[in-house]
Amino acid sequence: MSNKSLFNFIRDHYQTDEFIPLHAPKFDQQEKTLLNECIDSTFVSSVGKFVGKFEELVANYTGAKYAVAVANGTMGLFLALKTVGVTEGDLVITQSLTFVATANAISMLGAKPAFIDVSKETMAMCPTSLARFLKDETFQQNGQAYHQQTKQKISACVPMHTLGFTAEMDLIVAICQQYGVKVVEDAAESLGSFYKQQHSGTFGDFGVFSFNGNKILTTGGGGMLITNNQALAEKAKHLSTTAKIPHQWLFEHDEIGYNLRMPNINAALGVAQMAKLAGFIKEKQALAKKYLNFSQKVPRGGKNLPPWALFRAKNTQKPNYWLNALVFEGTEARDSFLDSANQANIQARPLWTPMHRLAIYENEIQSELINTEWFAERVVNIPSGVK
Repeated sequence: MSNKSLFNFIRDHYQTDEFIPLHAPKFDQQEKTLLNECIDSTFVSSVGKFVGKFEELVANYTGAKYAVAVANGTMGLFLALKTVGVTEGDLVITQSLTFVATANAISMLGAKPAFIDVSKETMAMCPTSLARFLKDETFQQNGQAYHQQTKQKISACVPMHTLGFTAEMDLIVAICQQYGVKVVEDAAESLGSFYKQQHSGTFGDFGVFSFNGNKILTTGGGGMLITNNQALAEKAKHLSTTAKIPHQWLFEHDEIGYNLRMPNINAALGVAQMAKLAGFIKEKQALAKKYLNFSQKVPRGGKNLPPWALFRAKNTQKPNYWLNALVFEGTEARDSFLDSANQANIQARPLWTPMHRLAIYENEIQSELINTEWFAERVVNIPSGVK
């Protein structure tokens, strides 16, 4: 099976000879109508009816009790980590196979990331790696875990649902609870993804979504915290609104806060997009099935098999298929495909450079990262957007 046959399949699906991106937003008159309504109201910043409506829609969809809309996903992670008690000098466990925003949000608090491996089955945080790290490299004092070597408090754990494929959150939360470690889910890519019939982001203390322009639902820029804990929700909202004490006219602030609320004009986009989310996910799941059927077509005589396999979900996962992933035999085959695809005007990309390979994070604490390295050398994302 040649690269060309896959490229032809992709072009046939999208019915275009033009450039095909990995993912692009889908807008129509519904977004324009609500944007015009927001503009006409003059409430285009953080005060306005669309912010609350968007929060309500996301909370209802995910099954969370509370939602807090913020400026972007990165600052959502920052705010969630601060709210659960991460402070300067703490350690926060996360996976090395992630977008840099995950580690940056930790660093903005003056904390340090500690990188552990991902699972070969989910491409998300590995519960075994997490349990091994906490068992072998920490000690407990007054119900709190501390790193044996550095004596730093381990205050939180941030699993990331890679490409919309969920981590094994029941196991991760249970492990963290044994060591007094809070859980903040980086659910940036997983709106519409479920694990054991429960929505991503609802297992930990917080879940954080991104609504960047390339996500399954977009508000242009924006993010959302979800939680089932009322006190955490109220704290996060207070901090995101410059810690202003509610009053009809006085400006009183009771702690250092942040200007992180989502603007009403962005939320108007979100309200319109939420009406289409079920359709987006249905179409993306259908495309994933088409990719799978195509990948399973064995050429006559079993010759010229493709040097890749489509990454598939476990039975416990119901991903949103934000981005489909091909897993190649090795780096040489991967890079050859990347070159061919992009020359054919079909966007394809590798996974992010793992955090422990970046100069800014290479000296941070890390466990064995065998699966992280394996995926980083082999995975390619291919066009996965809705038509």
